[in-house]
Amino acid sequence: MGKRVAVVLAGCGVYDGSEIHESSAVLVHLSREGAEAEVYAPDVDQMHVVDHVKGQPTQEKRNVLVESARIARGNIKDLAKLDVKGLDALIIPGGFGVAKNLSTWATQGKNCIISKEVEDVLKAFHAAKKPIGLCCISPVLAAKLFPGCELTVGHDTECEKWPYAKTAETMKELGCKHVNKHVTEIHVDVKNKLVTTSAFMCNAPIHEIYDGIGKMVREVVRLA
Repeated sequence: MGKRVAVVLAGCGVYDGSEIHESSAVLVHLSREGAEAEVYAPDVDQMHVVDHVKGQPTQEKRNVLVESARIARGNIKDLAKLDVKGLDALIIPGGFGVAKNLSTWATQGKNCIISKEVEDVLKAFHAAKKPIGLCCISPVLAAKLFPGCELTVGHDTECEKWPYAKTAETMKELGCKHVNKHVTEIHVDVKNKLVTTSAFMCNAPIHEIYDGIGKMVREVVRLA
C-alpha cells in the first residue's frame, strides 16, 4: 500500500495563495513515489486578492478552498475534515498564501498567529510522530509552533540570489536552529520529523527548485 499524504494548500498563486509550481512539484513527486496525495485547504476568505500581472491588491474577494481546488483539479477537501489517523504524512507547499491565509506572518512576522485549523493539523501530525514536509515560506509555521526545531529556508545572508534571507533571522529569534542549504538540498530535523527545503526563497532556475522539492518529498515518504 502506498503512503497517504495530506497536502495543504493556501489558495492559487504565489502572491496571495499557494505557489503553483511548488504545489505541482509536490504532487508530481508524490505520484512518482507511489504515494496517494489527499489535498486540503481551509474554507475561509483570502486575506486579499493580488493581480499577478501588476503585483498589486485588488478589491476582489476569493475563498481559499475554492481557489486551491484549481490546483487540485477539484479533488479537494475542507481542512476542517482532515483526520490525522488515516494519513501517513503532511506536506505544505509555499507561496505568500501561507503567510497571509494560513497565518498572519506577512503582516506580523514572528508575532504572527497561525490559523487554528492549520495549527491543530500541524500539532496532530507532530504529536503522532508523522513526518511533515515544508518548503519555501511554509517552514515559518513550524518555527512558530515547535520552538527549538531545525529548519531551512535557504540562506541567512541577503543577496540577489537569496532575497528573502531575513526570514532565517526571524526564525532564529523564535528559538529555532536555521541551517543554510542550497536550493537543491534539504534539511531533516530527525527529532521533530521535519523535512524542509528553500524552493522559491532562492532566485534559482525552476528545475533546481523542482529537484529540491523532489528530495523533500522522497524523504517525507521514506520517513512515513
